[in-house]
Amino acid sequence: MAEIDKGLPNTRNKLEIPSEEEIQEVAVQEPVEEKGPIEVIPEEDGGVTLDYEPGAINVPGTESHFDNLAELLPDDVLEPIGNEMAQNYMDYKSSRKEWEQAYITGLDLLGFKYENRTEPFQGASGATHPVLAEAVTQFQAQAYKELLPSDGPVRTQVVGIKNPATEQQANRVKDFMNYLVMDQMKEYESEFDSMLFHLPLAGSTFKKVYYDVPMGRAVSKFVPADELIVPYTATSLDDAEAVIHTVKTSENELRKQQVNGFYRDIELGPPGTDTNNELDKKERELDGTKKTGKNEPVYTLLECHVNLDLEGFEEVDAQGEPTGIKLPYIVTVEEGNRKVLSIRRNYAPDDLKKNKIQYFVHFKFLPGLGFYGFGLIHMIGGLSRTATAALRQLLDAGTLSNLPAGFKQRGVRVRDEAAPIQPGEFKDVDAPGGNLRDAFFPLPYKEPSQTLLNLLGIVVQAGQRFASIADMQVGDGNQAAAVGTTVALLERGSRVMSAIHKRCYAAMKNEFRLLSKIVSQYLPPEYPYDVVGGARNIKQADFDNRVDVIPVADPNIFSMSQRITLAQTQLQIATSNPQLHNMYQIYRNMYNAIGVKDVDAVLPPPAPTAPMDPSLEHINALGGKPFQAFPGQDHRAHITAHLNFMSTNIVRNNPAVMGAIQKNILEHISLMAQEQVQLEFREQLQQMMMMQQQAASNPQVQAQLQALTNQVESRKAVLIAEMTEEYMKEEKEITSQFDNDPLLKLKSREVDLRAMENERKKNADKVDEDLARAKLMQAQEISEDKLDQNEDLAKLRAGVSLAKSGIDQAAVVMDDN
Repeated sequence: MAEIDKGLPNTRNKLEIPSEEEIQEVAVQEPVEEKGPIEVIPEEDGGVTLDYEPGAINVPGTESHFDNLAELLPDDVLEPIGNEMAQNYMDYKSSRKEWEQAYITGLDLLGFKYENRTEPFQGASGATHPVLAEAVTQFQAQAYKELLPSDGPVRTQVVGIKNPATEQQANRVKDFMNYLVMDQMKEYESEFDSMLFHLPLAGSTFKKVYYDVPMGRAVSKFVPADELIVPYTATSLDDAEAVIHTVKTSENELRKQQVNGFYRDIELGPPGTDTNNELDKKERELDGTKKTGKNEPVYTLLECHVNLDLEGFEEVDAQGEPTGIKLPYIVTVEEGNRKVLSIRRNYAPDDLKKNKIQYFVHFKFLPGLGFYGFGLIHMIGGLSRTATAALRQLLDAGTLSNLPAGFKQRGVRVRDEAAPIQPGEFKDVDAPGGNLRDAFFPLPYKEPSQTLLNLLGIVVQAGQRFASIADMQVGDGNQAAAVGTTVALLERGSRVMSAIHKRCYAAMKNEFRLLSKIVSQYLPPEYPYDVVGGARNIKQADFDNRVDVIPVADPNIFSMSQRITLAQTQLQIATSNPQLHNMYQIYRNMYNAIGVKDVDAVLPPPAPTAPMDPSLEHINALGGKPFQAFPGQDHRAHITAHLNFMSTNIVRNNPAVMGAIQKNILEHISLMAQEQVQLEFREQLQQMMMMQQQAASNPQVQAQLQALTNQVESRKAVLIAEMTEEYMKEEKEITSQFDNDPLLKLKSREVDLRAMENERKKNADKVDEDLARAKLMQAQEISEDKLDQNEDLAKLRAGVSLAKSGIDQAAVVMDDN
């Protein structure tokens, strides 16, 4: 008999057709026990396939984890699944019909399309107030700049204890992620830009993060809210029983996926047409485009992330019995004919809990009452409609006032009465008699109402204040304004936008974590890549739990103006007492806030402190520069050199230099005592390091650790006292040599007096400078108070004027009545 080709799915073995002699030889052998029906499937090459278990579906080892299971399932199993998915999609979409309608209606408030109105009269104003469009545009521009800087949106932080190895690993991950997002993912910037425009309108947008096989890289795709459907009961993506992503694809693109094996190669029938739902039609209308000519054939695929108890692939217990627990799958169905194209497992192969793999990230503008968030359409849509109505009424009133109309007597005839009268033109009128003025009665149209104009201003200010697009008068440009006032004004004017920015930051953080997880799965063990100015290298092992990938944006700062204001406030506080602050870092923060690129070229960093010889320390002491002692130095040699230098006239008569050198001597004494203690208590110190790990949870260990610490510190204090006493003796011996020389005493006294006089002048100059600065700040505060008082008086006068105007108008109305 011919040789069997083993290893095909579903225990089917391919055979060649046996000869008649072989058939007779088999017939005379002992009968074989029947094991059930055998299905014979002829093949194109002349062979046949014998299926010993025609009803078997899940045969272990016949498919990989993420294979298309729809290829193994019969049609009687797939057909109910396809019908259920399509019906669920229709039900979920119907449940949010009112949300879609509110969104569609709100899009008209953007004013992208001018209306040619015929009511209340032909040519009435169709203008739309731009308060909503302004708020959306301001948010999009501000968020785009903050969340996606030109250098890349990703930064990293080390989780756990920092060391040079983990810091280098974090830098490698940061560089590669920014390279991937800004250089390789060409679509990321445009998709992110579009998402930030949709977000304040709809209130919810989504990102889909996955590995794209044709592109060979990770993808983060923008998904509008109308293309992602969830059940009515869902409150978040994590607890949603189903998430359905609608994908429109052309016939040719779908055929490519079928040929590549991603979808089942089945007949789908004629494709439908992209008829567009109401939301799509409204968006195309505002965009100024419409379909003409032949419609492009388009398939609508429903990518359903659901839980299923799939027949043949059930979850089983330790005894191999089905548990009835539904497992996560991704089922793709063509909406028109409801045929299943693919079914793939949606959990990791090594995940014993079989948790769902999340592909979507939810961006929310404001948290809603359910799954979808609220946008500006929901929050200030009513104000935008009111502002539009008031604006149109004002324009219509002006139009009617400038182009009056009315009644005329029936007998009066005007030549070409349909044509308007041009300036400087007189027309002939045929009047039957009497006064011409009495033959016409113009309608009493009024000028645009001042009250309505004030109401429009109030409505617009309320909308701008809510959307945080009004100009924030932080300190009114006064650099010397009170710090507390500046911070309070900044917080009051930015609280809404700050909360929205934090929500976007949290969503981007989830997006980057999903992206880094995909990179870690598909990246080779080592991947070299080139960037501008050099070459880089990344390892797959770098993407582990020691490095966290987060957005580069600051969740507490959402705009450059806010960053500059905080930096200015910080500089103002530090300038008042520079001795307590790191002025280099303060100025560096200021340069970073205003966007200076190469800060080191403008503000050179201070040289790092390093051990010096005693002579260099003396030079720094005379120049007023800081210096310090370091462990490992010859402390006694330094102290001796300092004592000898202190005996010179230039030091003896300069208290500042004397104090700096004595400070350094005390540092050397402290380090000598510490090094001596480390030698004497070497074993105890090692024991203390071991006990520190257990001290947090064991009170007895804490007590022992405290006792050892007290013992070490006591010995250290004794050594410091002995060394200090020795130092004082040496200092007295050196100074006593100069106390017996009267000439040296006189010169020393003269130098002391001169130093005291210089110090007095220096203090007086400082007092004068502080007094001048205080006077300047007081004058500025008085000027600001006067400006505030004038502004309050102006507002009060305006209010009184408006009140008088309202009273006068009311009186006129009463007189007319």
